[in-house]
Amino acid sequence: MTRQTLEVLAVASEIFPLVKTGGLADVVGALPAALGRQGVAVTTLVPGYPPVLAALDRSGAALVLPDLFGGPATVLSGAVAGLDLLVLSASHLYERPGNPYLGPDGRDWPDNAIRFAALAAVGASIGRGAIRSYRPAILHAHDWQAGLTAAYLAYGGPRPPASVMTVHNLAFQGQFPASLLPRLGLPDDAFRFDGIEHHGMIGYLKAGLQLSSHVTTVSPTYADEIRTVEGGMGLDGLLRYRSDAVSGILNGIDTRVWNPASDPLIAAPYKASSLNGKPANKAALQERLGLSVMPDAPLFGVISRLSWQKGLDLLPAALPRLIAGGAQMVLLGAGEPELETAFTTLADAHPGTVACTIGYDETLAHQIQAGSDFLIVPSRFEPCGLTQLCALRYGTIPVVSKVGGLADTVADGRTGIVFDAVNEAGLAAALDRAIALHHTPRAFKALVRCGMAQDVSWDAPAKAYANLYRALAGRAQH
Repeated sequence: MTRQTLEVLAVASEIFPLVKTGGLADVVGALPAALGRQGVAVTTLVPGYPPVLAALDRSGAALVLPDLFGGPATVLSGAVAGLDLLVLSASHLYERPGNPYLGPDGRDWPDNAIRFAALAAVGASIGRGAIRSYRPAILHAHDWQAGLTAAYLAYGGPRPPASVMTVHNLAFQGQFPASLLPRLGLPDDAFRFDGIEHHGMIGYLKAGLQLSSHVTTVSPTYADEIRTVEGGMGLDGLLRYRSDAVSGILNGIDTRVWNPASDPLIAAPYKASSLNGKPANKAALQERLGLSVMPDAPLFGVISRLSWQKGLDLLPAALPRLIAGGAQMVLLGAGEPELETAFTTLADAHPGTVACTIGYDETLAHQIQAGSDFLIVPSRFEPCGLTQLCALRYGTIPVVSKVGGLADTVADGRTGIVFDAVNEAGLAAALDRAIALHHTPRAFKALVRCGMAQDVSWDAPAKAYANLYRALAGRAQH
């Protein structure tokens, strides 16, 4: 007897490979295929940004909306790269250049509250059956941009479908003025402490946490951390109150995209049983970035948003220690201007030893994972983190702080180097350990191979999500 396919509508503001600003896109893009193997069919509703519309293999208009927050809109149905999509095409909201959230001046688009309320409202409408031939059993909203989906479900009539709210990073909450309430089309009584109100503002993420059937976050340890005063960022009381409906499901990575044995973006393939290609990738990375080609130099990589959260303000002070130990460092990232300046200044001061690329380059990210000996992730808090999972897959030893998903995925002395105190001394001690390990080839290779043996795929997380969906769908039917 075969298990019936469960239909899930995901609502998200970005999805790899079409539009990506961070790990959210990777998760939303990779999870559907793994869920398909669990008997769950995922369709994802995303905004109609220009690159999404350009790539969409359209099968027609699934829903026409004459007036969506000030302009006409159409929900297009189609597929890209094996992903089943519903694309909210609304030129007045989404057809803009560059970043999905930021204008040309680097600031948030002034109408982001409306842009992502529209996404949530349409998601809820589809969940309630607006597309005649499609009625999902579960709505799965991702991060604050989709947080109001649960509000539109809750205040839109009886018997809404079950919903899941996934928090990818509690630091980004989507807080907007209460004066927007009439424009959002939500009733006055939604603006309550047990609704969408949060400290006198409209809280998009808070709405999702309050009103969804279940809340997940992207690692078990982070699920515990956000229920504390220290880690809850003002939402810990709500999360403790809803503790029975909060769980952590560890992220995975797409092991088809991230596979050193078949990755077309790297210089030479390799695998755990035969690491012969790893040195060639190191040399190619050193050459590309203008570093001295030194096979025996410990090479540290950083692929990150440059921010206080990521702990990268601690790294410039530790860099002289690395250089004195004969090491090199490559960095790929963008973020806080003062950190960008600090790292570019260090690269200019240490040619051949330090290389810094500001921005994001998917090909270079693969090459750094394949060519580095170590990957530095010194986050002050980290919901899950994906770069350390890619590092494990590529035989690059993670050097990580003991927080969130980093603590759940890297075992100190077995698959990586883990440090407790997220400060300059703690990071420096961890980097000293890494250099010492690199000078002990047998122990170094043992960690490399143990890391590569870890299952970092979506298989186990997808099974956990599928079990959660089925449990919620079963309850909704009673």
